[in-house]
Amino acid sequence: MAEADPALGEDAEATPMTGSAAAAVLLMLFDEDEAAQILSRLEPEEVRELGYAMYDVVDVEVDEVNHALDKFVNKAKGRTTIGYGAANHIRGAMHKALGPERADNMLARITPPQKSPKLAMLKWMEPKEIAGAIEAEHPQIMAIVLAHLDHIAAASVLQMLPGEVQDEVVYRVATLGPVSADALDDLEQLLSSAGTGRKSTGTATQRGGTVEAAAIMNNIRKDHEQRIMKALTKRDKGVSQSIEDEMFVFDNLMGLTEKDLGTLMRSVDNDQLIVALKGANEGLRAKILGSMSARAAQSISDEMEERGPMRLTEVLESQKVIIASARRMAMEGTIQLGGKGDDYV
Repeated sequence: MAEADPALGEDAEATPMTGSAAAAVLLMLFDEDEAAQILSRLEPEEVRELGYAMYDVVDVEVDEVNHALDKFVNKAKGRTTIGYGAANHIRGAMHKALGPERADNMLARITPPQKSPKLAMLKWMEPKEIAGAIEAEHPQIMAIVLAHLDHIAAASVLQMLPGEVQDEVVYRVATLGPVSADALDDLEQLLSSAGTGRKSTGTATQRGGTVEAAAIMNNIRKDHEQRIMKALTKRDKGVSQSIEDEMFVFDNLMGLTEKDLGTLMRSVDNDQLIVALKGANEGLRAKILGSMSARAAQSISDEMEERGPMRLTEVLESQKVIIASARRMAMEGTIQLGGKGDDYV
């Protein structure tokens, strides 16, 4: 038996419960309406996990219930309510300070982008179900749906769509502009025929862009990625390049093995590396220097200190040069840029 949680007292004998089991115990102690209110605020994966856990704790012992309650109380003591209703609070304060019109203009610029609540049903649908609902629709419809999914789910749906439209769908995600509320209403109605959804209100929503498209592409199989990117380059080289730039950035070098990173560094000009490392996070900088000989690493470090502050544009340009070298070497088979599972580019 595992040791008792010190925070719960020296005489505690029951094994401390895991997060999902403890949460399941608490839900089982609530009445149905109270439990329903909590479950309605969770993500699908959280509901599934809690559902399994609730069945597992039906024979829970009294000591384990006490542990779960103590754990909840201890965590609750360290939380604040500052995040609850934050959007309404910020909006109200802005309106009072600036007036409605100026406040709304300001909020439009600073409010983080959010997915439309009209398509909230998507997160409760399986990728195969979503793909089946939209496979006969226009690629623009497909793009809107993918842009409102998380990146992993979007990648799964994309791979299930007809191969001849996949590159066009990615292109439309990358170039997607604001989507009107009316269009979302029509799309919601379409999806409702494939799954159960709730009607909700909203205005035009902004999703998509090259960052979104790149995130989707980063989660599909490499053979699909290569075929789609080749077709995208023929369609629009600028959009293709923008997506590619977002798919592999300097920080991704952290995923290279020490051997491959060392091989890459030997092909990189020292002046380029010194400038590029100025904008690298501490972990990546340490890994890159660690892939080099002690003498070479010390020389690079000394040069970085001597050069002092540098313009961000210079740093980013040097990083792009190194990324381009990494891509070229990967295409030649000299190094491997790790992909999903056993796939490589």
